[in-house]
Amino acid sequence: MKIFSGWHRFIFGLPLLFILIHMYYVMEFYKNSKMEVPHKQLNKKFDHLILGPAAGQGLSNRLQCQGTKALNRSRASNSRSGLEESVTFVTVFTIYNSSLNNVDDKSSKTVVGNASYNKVDRSMAVLNVFVNFIQIFLETKLQNLPQNPRNITHYIFTDSDIAVVDDLGQIFRDHPNFDLALTFRNNKAQPLNSGFIAVKGTPDSILRAKLFLQEVLKIYSSKYINASRMLGDQLALAWVVKSNPHFDDRRFAKPLAFAEDIGNTSVLFLPCALYNWTPPEGAGQFHGMPLDVKVVHFKGSRKRLMLESWDFYSSSTEIEDMLCLILGSGRTKYDF
Repeated sequence: MKIFSGWHRFIFGLPLLFILIHMYYVMEFYKNSKMEVPHKQLNKKFDHLILGPAAGQGLSNRLQCQGTKALNRSRASNSRSGLEESVTFVTVFTIYNSSLNNVDDKSSKTVVGNASYNKVDRSMAVLNVFVNFIQIFLETKLQNLPQNPRNITHYIFTDSDIAVVDDLGQIFRDHPNFDLALTFRNNKAQPLNSGFIAVKGTPDSILRAKLFLQEVLKIYSSKYINASRMLGDQLALAWVVKSNPHFDDRRFAKPLAFAEDIGNTSVLFLPCALYNWTPPEGAGQFHGMPLDVKVVHFKGSRKRLMLESWDFYSSSTEIEDMLCLILGSGRTKYDF
């Protein structure tokens, strides 16, 4: 009985012992977490930028920074060819009158004026509007081009979440013989990004660019109408380009500009690494910013970084230093 009584006390004491041990480790973990990662105790995401060591330090082909001060930013050449050239930027906004109460209802429809769109119709309508605005704009400019051939205005169509950080007139000076320019990346499924489209401002180039975009719209309508808006137009662009039997898509693997005739249109392919660069999210995912980045594209949640970069630039007035802010902030996932 004494033996049983002793085991009885021991067995009933086990739960209390386990609870005490468990509470000890929980308290230690809580204390360490509070000391090392204070934001986790509130289970709260970052709502501002956290600067860390800039990526790409020691790499000669990447932007070098000391704190938020650029050290080796290169400058574009401003050589003139004798032509009076200028660049006009065009951004298209499409706004829908949709109810927030039905935002999660897949069967809900978007009403714009007297028209009602389901999900598929809406995707098609967005691309139609985007391409139609570009075509109308190009047709108007084509009709109103000055007779003096030495006065040329080039056009660049962009998403609204980009920052131009260097001279883009260099595209037209260095590559005088293209009609339309697209940006590419080393991505097998989606090698082309539609957030940056440049059109040379001569009558022939404007006409050929318009016909090229009409073909993209046709392919989108017939093949990718069920894809999401961003995915569908990029897939359509890639299909039109790759449909050329002589096109070698292995050239997308290297960030070097090249030109190719797609149908009757001379298309210039510019690397996203310079003309449509997007800051990667999270630590250790990239090796710094290329030296000659000209366009920064703040996709998705990076729009907060775009706002804070502008605020930083407004106080410093130095584009190069703003790029260092972006470079240092690429280590943090930013939420808008």
